[in-house]
Amino acid sequence: MAMDHEQELQLLDAWWRAANYLAVGMIYLRENPLLAEPLRPEHIKARLLGHWGSSPGQAFIWAHANRVIRHHDLEMIYLSGPGHGAPGVMGPTYLDGSYSEVYPDKSQDAGGMQRFFKQFSFPGHIGSHCTPETPGSIHEGGELGYVLSHACGAVFDNPDLIALACVGDGEAETGPLATSWHINKFLNPITDGAVLPVLHLNGYKIANPTLLARIPREELVSLMRGYGWDPILVEGSEPAEMHHAMAAAMDQAIATIQRVRQDCRQSGEAVRPAWPMIVLRSPKGWTGPRELNGKKLEDFWRSHQVPLPAPNKDPQQLTMLQDWLRSYRPEELFDANGTLRPELQALSPTGARRMGSSPHANGGRLRRSLRLAPIEDHAVHIERPGQSEHENTAPLGALLRDTIVRNPDSLRVFGPDETASNRLQAIYEVSKKVWMEEFLPEDLNGSELAREGRVVEMLSEHTLVGMMEGYLLTGRYGFFHTYEAFAHVIASMFNQHAKWLESCKLHATWRAPIAPWNCLISSTVWRQDHNGFTHQDPGFIDLAGNKSGDVVRVYLPADANCLLAVAEEALVETNVCNIIVSDKQKHLQYLTLEEARSHVAKGIGLWGWASNDDQGDEPDEPDVVMACAGDIPTKEVLAAVEILHREVPKLRIRVINVVKLFALTQPSEHPHGLSDRDFDSLFTTDKPVIFNFHGYPWLIHRLTYRRTNHPNIHVRGYKEKGNINTPLELAMNNQIDRFNLVIDVIDRVPGLGSRAAHVKERMKEEILGHRRYAHTHGMDSPDVTGWRWSLPSPH
Repeated sequence: MAMDHEQELQLLDAWWRAANYLAVGMIYLRENPLLAEPLRPEHIKARLLGHWGSSPGQAFIWAHANRVIRHHDLEMIYLSGPGHGAPGVMGPTYLDGSYSEVYPDKSQDAGGMQRFFKQFSFPGHIGSHCTPETPGSIHEGGELGYVLSHACGAVFDNPDLIALACVGDGEAETGPLATSWHINKFLNPITDGAVLPVLHLNGYKIANPTLLARIPREELVSLMRGYGWDPILVEGSEPAEMHHAMAAAMDQAIATIQRVRQDCRQSGEAVRPAWPMIVLRSPKGWTGPRELNGKKLEDFWRSHQVPLPAPNKDPQQLTMLQDWLRSYRPEELFDANGTLRPELQALSPTGARRMGSSPHANGGRLRRSLRLAPIEDHAVHIERPGQSEHENTAPLGALLRDTIVRNPDSLRVFGPDETASNRLQAIYEVSKKVWMEEFLPEDLNGSELAREGRVVEMLSEHTLVGMMEGYLLTGRYGFFHTYEAFAHVIASMFNQHAKWLESCKLHATWRAPIAPWNCLISSTVWRQDHNGFTHQDPGFIDLAGNKSGDVVRVYLPADANCLLAVAEEALVETNVCNIIVSDKQKHLQYLTLEEARSHVAKGIGLWGWASNDDQGDEPDEPDVVMACAGDIPTKEVLAAVEILHREVPKLRIRVINVVKLFALTQPSEHPHGLSDRDFDSLFTTDKPVIFNFHGYPWLIHRLTYRRTNHPNIHVRGYKEKGNINTPLELAMNNQIDRFNLVIDVIDRVPGLGSRAAHVKERMKEEILGHRRYAHTHGMDSPDVTGWRWSLPSPH
C-alpha cells in the first residue's frame, strides 16, 4: 500500500536521523557503533579529524533528492561543495547500500558499521573530503569554489541528467564560485541537462559568520535573480516544518526543470530560462550539542569541525557525546544486527538511480574511445628543415575541428576568449561558441555565436577548467587552452585534479579511467614584445614537476608537425594531465610528420641533420652538446650552431631536441624518463652541455641532478628579464639568444677560450648592434627575422 505524503516525510525524517547518526559516528567512534553499552574513552578515535558543521544539512538535501528521484525516476548526481563535507555524503551512500557494494567489508551490519566509522579521517584510511574513494563523488571539495562549474560540465551533453550542487556559504565567498553562477548562460535546455544549486546558508565558516547568510533576505534574493536564477527559500530549524518546506521546494524546482525541458524540446527553440535554485537556511551543526561550558555550539561557528573536542579525555564530553548519539534513537532506525530497517531502506532509489551508484559519477564507465581524426591530413610539408615558417597551433585547430565532427557529443574546447587568438579558429567551421544570451544583429558577422556549440568561452579560467573537469569526470573529452602567463590562475585546480587521478590509480581502482586533462599553453613568454613583463612567465611547467609522474605529462614541441604528433599521443591517453606548450605565432618548421612521430615517441631526439659529430666508422665524440626544448630556444640553438660552424669549423657539435620534458629524469620517476645508459649516450658523461630551455633554468637542473654529467650541464632560460622588447632583445636579456650561446660554448669547451677570443668579441658586438637596431626601429633586424637554416646535411 502506497504511503501518503505525511507518512513519507516522517520516514524521511527517520532516514535523516540515521544519516546524522552515521555522520557523528564517523567523526567520533571507532568502536561501539550502536551504543549497546555506555561509551568509554577507548571507543573514541585517537585523533578527531572529521567535520560536523555542514553534515546534517547535506544529509537533509540528499534525503529529499532521494525522494524526487523515486517520484520522478530521475537521473541525478550530487556534488558536495562545503569543505570536509564527506560525512554528509558517506552516510547516505552507506544507507542506500552503494558504499557497501564498492567496499564489501563495510557491510550493513554492526561490524561493517564499526569498520565504516573507524576508517573515516583516520591515519592509513580515508580523508574527510569527498575524495575519489567516495562512491558517487566527482567533486572532492578539498579546494572551495568549483562545485557549480563541475556540475555544469557534468550536465553538458547529458540531456537527462540533473546535477544537484550543494554550495556552502563559505565556499560562496570565493572568486571562482561567485563567477560560476554564470553557468546558466551556457546550458542549452535541449541538448544539456540541468544544474540545481542549493545554496546552504548555515551561517558560519571556521571562525566567522558568512557574508551571504548575514545580508538581508531581499538583497540575497536580488543577487541570485541578478545572476539569472529563480530562488526558492527554505528556512528554519524545526525538522518537521523543514521537511515539508524542502519537499515543496524540490517538487517546485523539478517541475520547473521538466517544464523547461519539455517546452524547448518540443518547440526546438532553445532559450535561457530563470533556472530554479534553492536557498536552504538551517543551523550549522543542526541537531548537535547546543553548548559546551557555557559557549554556544549549534548554530554557531564552534560547531564547524568537532563540537566536542575531547570526549576521550573529558568525562562530561563523553556523556554529552553519548546523549548526542542516543538523541537520534538508533534503536528505531537499525535492527539488532545493525542493519537499516526495511521501511527506511525503501526510501532510497534502487540500482544506478542511487546517487552513490550513478555511472555518471564514475564517468570512465561511460567513456567511449575518442575517434581522433588522422593527423596526416594536417601535416605541414617540409622539404628541408628550417626553411619555412608556419603557425604551429593552426594545424592543431584543424585537427580539433575534424575530431569534433567524429565526436559530436563528447568533445568540447574551453578557453578564455582566445580560441581565434590561439589560432584554433578552424573549429568554427563545424561548431560555434555556445551562447544562451541575447544576440545582436552585428553578432552574426564574425562573432561565431550559436545556441549550440562545442566551444565554451568566458573570461574565467577557473569556471572553464571546472566545466572541463566535470565533463571529463562524467566520461567525455575536453581541451583547455590559455595564455602562458595566466595558466597560473588555475594552478591549484591542476593540483587538485592531478591528486584526484593519483588517488584513483592508487586507492580507488574501482573507478574506470577517464579522458586526459588537456591544457595547451600558448602566447608564450618569448613572444610578448607588445604585452611586456606581466605576460612573461613560463613557470606553470615547474608546477607540473612537483606532481606524480604517473599522472602528469609536459610536452614542448618545436614545430607544427611535432605538435600534431604530441596530440596524437596525448589526447587519447587516460588518467593523465597533459601540459602542451606551443606558441601561436609563425615559427620555423623542422621535421616531417613521420620524423616528428618518431621524435615524439622517443621524447628526446638527436638531430643528425644539425650535428657534425657523426664520425662514421670512428667513435662519435662531440666537443659540445647543444640541447634545446621549446620553439624559440630551438631556433636560437640552431642559429648558434650555424655561427659556430662558420667561425669554428673544426668544432664537433651534437644537437639534441627535447619534446617530452620528463624524458630528462629517471624512469623510476616518470614513464617518459630515459635510462641512465641512454641519457649518457646522448648527453655524454663528460662533455659540456649547453641547454637552451623554454622555462626557468633551474627546472632542468631539478630533473637532471642525478645524471652522471650533471656538473657539465649549463642551462639558459627565462630569468625574469624583460619588458616591451623585440623577440631577439628579450632572448638576449635572458641569454638564450644565438650570440650568448656561442659565447657560452667558447667559455665551456676546454681549450677553446683564448683561441676563439675574436669570435667572442664579435658576438658581444652583435648583441650591442642588435639592441641598438631594436631601439631605433622598434623591431628586430631583417637578418634575424629572415634567418633560415642554411647548412647542408652532414650526410
